[in-house]
Amino acid sequence: MIVGVLGAGTMGSGIVQVAAQNGHKVILVDLNEQILLKSKEQLANVMERLVAKGKMTEEAAHEVQSRITYSQDIHDFRECGMIVEAIIEDLSIKQHVFSQLEQLVSEDCILASNTSSLSIASIGAALNDPSKIIGIHFFNPAPLMPLVEIIPAVQTSTKTLNAAKFLIDSWGKVTVLCKDTPGFIVNRVARPFYGEALRIYEEGLADFATIDWAMTELGGFRMGPFTLMDYIGNDVNYTVTETVFTAFYYDPRYKPSFTQKRHAEAGYLGRKSGRGYYDYAKELPVPNKDVALGEMIKDRILVMLINEAVDALFLNIASKEDIDLAMTNGVNYPKGLLKWADELGLDVVLKRLEALFTEYGEDRYRPSPLLRRMVRNGQRFF
Repeated sequence: MIVGVLGAGTMGSGIVQVAAQNGHKVILVDLNEQILLKSKEQLANVMERLVAKGKMTEEAAHEVQSRITYSQDIHDFRECGMIVEAIIEDLSIKQHVFSQLEQLVSEDCILASNTSSLSIASIGAALNDPSKIIGIHFFNPAPLMPLVEIIPAVQTSTKTLNAAKFLIDSWGKVTVLCKDTPGFIVNRVARPFYGEALRIYEEGLADFATIDWAMTELGGFRMGPFTLMDYIGNDVNYTVTETVFTAFYYDPRYKPSFTQKRHAEAGYLGRKSGRGYYDYAKELPVPNKDVALGEMIKDRILVMLINEAVDALFLNIASKEDIDLAMTNGVNYPKGLLKWADELGLDVVLKRLEALFTEYGEDRYRPSPLLRRMVRNGQRFF
């Protein structure tokens, strides 16, 4: 099968590498010649490093690169069996592009979007035959991150779903099936990791460094929320939060933070701008390593994450296995949140959430009905 990728940015280039390394001829299309040249140069550098590390022979590296065609013309997609779109997160632009692509390719060609936040059904609405549309959401960097969320729209045919999943599975990726809802699995369930950390800071309970210390040293997460937001980019992370909040009809659980908004407005975008929550030109601040404070921070953020995972299961967003797989493989959580809930005790999780709900009286702390039901019935997730 020939695989097409539209958009030669970081994500598109990564998807091209994955497909080419798995033996496919790949056509990468971008209207910007400079971005195409940059993508080609970066892939050559990646291949060179893999050869230097002994992870690939020089011959294999040349073969991978020879499978890729770089083009500025979408008509070169004609023979593709699947096209993955990885362009700007703008619904009208995506709809226009997919409408064009549908006219070029065969009836059997899978039309996939790598969108992280837009409705697959809305994108597919622009097609004459929307049964061919599907969401295939890779995580950055695509060659290294194992998770891929597969998102069928309400219009997607079983044939398209099965073919897309079979192909991505064959690339050695960990695939999870997800309902077409805002944020899918990972970007939905992960919101409290950032949102509750920001709330704790805004209440004056702890500074950025202390919250990060609590989540890494006591919680076992690879990065604390503020370090991670600086890594992702505050502009990107804030936009996702705002998109999810709006898409959920302003559900207070996903309410954005003024702290993050102000940092983004000030140009404190994180590592890429040299300053975010931390100023990377200076020595990083020392956390307050008070264990009692750290445990409070860790427990509060963790039960919010668990509650979000439970609610995703309650609303049939994905299976319990796929929810846990998504969070361990998509954002490197130390444990699946539902298994973690079992370990803590569902009654303990519920009591902590109820205490927060009682104290604040805010809907963001409301326990999921499924959590209440399972505690009442003495059940576990696994």
